[in-house]
Amino acid sequence: MSKPVLKDRVVTRFAPSPTGLLHLGNVRTALLNWLYARKHHGRFLLRFEDTDQSRSQTDFVHAIEEDLGWLGVVWDGDIRFQSTHSDQHQAALKKLADKGLAYRCFCTEAQISLERKLAASRGLPPRYTGRCRDLPQEEALKRSESEAFVWRLAVRAKAGEVAVNDLLRGTVHFSCADLDDPVVVRSDGSFTFLLPNAVDDALDGISHVLRGDDHLTNTAYQVWLLEALGHAPPAYLHHGLLLNRSGAKLSKRAGSHDVKSLREQGLLPAALVQAMVRLGHPNMPDGILDPDDLVKHFEAERLSTSSVKWTDDEMWRWHARTLHQMPVDQLASLIAPMFPGAEPARIDGFASLVQGNLHKVEDAAGFGRLLNRRDSMSADTLEVLQEAGGDFIASALAAWRKTESGNWQDWTALLKKESGRSGKALFLPLRVALTGTPHGPEMARVVAFLGREGVSQRLEDARERIKA
Repeated sequence: MSKPVLKDRVVTRFAPSPTGLLHLGNVRTALLNWLYARKHHGRFLLRFEDTDQSRSQTDFVHAIEEDLGWLGVVWDGDIRFQSTHSDQHQAALKKLADKGLAYRCFCTEAQISLERKLAASRGLPPRYTGRCRDLPQEEALKRSESEAFVWRLAVRAKAGEVAVNDLLRGTVHFSCADLDDPVVVRSDGSFTFLLPNAVDDALDGISHVLRGDDHLTNTAYQVWLLEALGHAPPAYLHHGLLLNRSGAKLSKRAGSHDVKSLREQGLLPAALVQAMVRLGHPNMPDGILDPDDLVKHFEAERLSTSSVKWTDDEMWRWHARTLHQMPVDQLASLIAPMFPGAEPARIDGFASLVQGNLHKVEDAAGFGRLLNRRDSMSADTLEVLQEAGGDFIASALAAWRKTESGNWQDWTALLKKESGRSGKALFLPLRVALTGTPHGPEMARVVAFLGREGVSQRLEDARERIKA
């Protein structure tokens, strides 16, 4: 095996399998490891665990790279691929086997399933019995020529323990008597997660691994494996799991959103980041934080060991907050494609006007009447105008033309006096006539944006629609 990189500073990694799109559980893992590296002025590596060649796809590699870039999670150095270390994985397995710490197991799935059921019926943990552990090497080698087998680690023992250094939980002790002999190579010759992941961490000089507490037992096996190979294990941090509404682990199998679909829905990257980094992290201040502030306030040692629940509603609330605090010119650039032909200066004013009323960027289309008086109106809004009546709209237009100041307050005060209307009966049809919706920006700002001619045009259009 090649010599591992010295761990002279913090080095973390995100190591997805390129067998699918980046989902929300992945996002949390990537963010936490990225934040930890940046907090400690270290390095953050991206490594694809692509040893499952039957399922790994280049398209998924590119998609994950793109999604991480969209989120602002930037890795250091070249992207790494687990498959380039295949020789080192085989060398590690041979070293363990030569020391009697790994062995071939010829037990069938049927045998193992039966033994586990028997153990469970006796109230015992469903562990492998170790039937093949003491087979003479010559016999095991000869049988391997004609029989299917897997490779197992010889971890289970009557005495001894494995100590996992955890930044949240302190030192977690695992009795070897309570551990199993895990499979590290399947019957088809492919490695499971345990050995390549641990060996690659040693080769890449990974100093810290932040991941969910569902990996805690895996970590015990990996610490045992690394120490058996003569490597110092990384420091680990096992945070509470991310759960969905029903309490299941948020994962691809449990229907977790993939980032690509959220991007296609128009989600802003800052919204996903803001929502995600606060889960189980109580000391993050409120408000939209830029990347430098996220790093500044990130304290990994204060992450919760309890599970936390993810809700899409919270993510979209952060999306709305992000829109409301976004620089107007940036928002205008997002809105502009919805209104081809509109003057840039007009789009800027429109963006400023409607910004506080948007939950998603596409909501701006609902205020299209502010830019085009002929914009379509829903049946509900037309009904508001029809209930108000053509005579009222005509009175509103006449009062507007008599209002020298051209402001909302003076206009509605005069119209109230002349029409005898007040409250909702006065204001709602005016809002609908000018904006096309029953809710929206402050009407004084709407009138100022439209100007004298714009208000007149929309009132005239409203009267025509009533007649039609």
